[in-house]
Amino acid sequence: MEIKKAVIPVAGWGTRSLPATKNVPKEMLPIFRKPIVQYIVEEGIGAGISDVVFVTNQNKTIIEDHFDRNFLLEQLLERAGKTGMLDEVRRVADMVNVIAVRQKEQLGLGHAVLTAREVCKNEPFAVMLGDDLMFGRNTGIGELIKAAQITGKAVVGVIEVPEEKVSKYGVIKGEKIEGGMYRVTKLVEKPPVAEAPSNLAIIGRYVLLPEIFEILEKQKAGVGGEIQLTDALQGLADQDKLVAVKLAGQRFDAGDWVEYLTANIYFALHDEELRDELVKRLQELLSCSG
Repeated sequence: MEIKKAVIPVAGWGTRSLPATKNVPKEMLPIFRKPIVQYIVEEGIGAGISDVVFVTNQNKTIIEDHFDRNFLLEQLLERAGKTGMLDEVRRVADMVNVIAVRQKEQLGLGHAVLTAREVCKNEPFAVMLGDDLMFGRNTGIGELIKAAQITGKAVVGVIEVPEEKVSKYGVIKGEKIEGGMYRVTKLVEKPPVAEAPSNLAIIGRYVLLPEIFEILEKQKAGVGGEIQLTDALQGLADQDKLVAVKLAGQRFDAGDWVEYLTANIYFALHDEELRDELVKRLQELLSCSG
């Protein structure tokens, strides 16, 4: 099973991050020295993805532009002798083949995936959501692609969450197969704590089979009046065509302000030039706030 396409839905309004996202797509908010969406694309590239399908809207063309050439900027950097920066902006422009499709109405994640049907056609494909950032060696979408190649099934990424937070996620019920892999029997979107089948929460990483489109096409609106991908995945689970992988590594929810700011600190602490001064300033701030 070869997986070369990743669908990245970016048509949402980013209301959790307002007012910062009033005129700037949440996917373009910076974490350390890169916009959020670049980390997602680089994760995909590291797993062998060559084509990125942005499910977008008319206000998000800046995302596509980020992965295109900017000749005026390149000329400016070249004249200034800033060859390192010049190489970096060219690297970003050349890193992946970008395909954009319009989601004309925001009717849910399931609808966003369905919008990419004509591009993905009869191939298995990855889905990567920009709210979830995964960091660490051999983690993220690469783990799911490996599981899909081993099992021949669709795969969802899951993490363990505290019981009181299960109502914020889609949650699975599954039978452990081996290692961190589960055969999924049931999925519930944002269940009340008392009704959650487990604390294994689905995060924004999927590898899907093309038959998901037939299921989504017939899918009725679910939680929030939207076409939920979680509901459609139940159709695959009913056919024993869905497994879950408990993801390793460090995960940040970029739509949560505490997580977003922590992600910035995480990367800055890994920068040798900034680490010592940053630690010093954080200690000063903590002592002042105390």
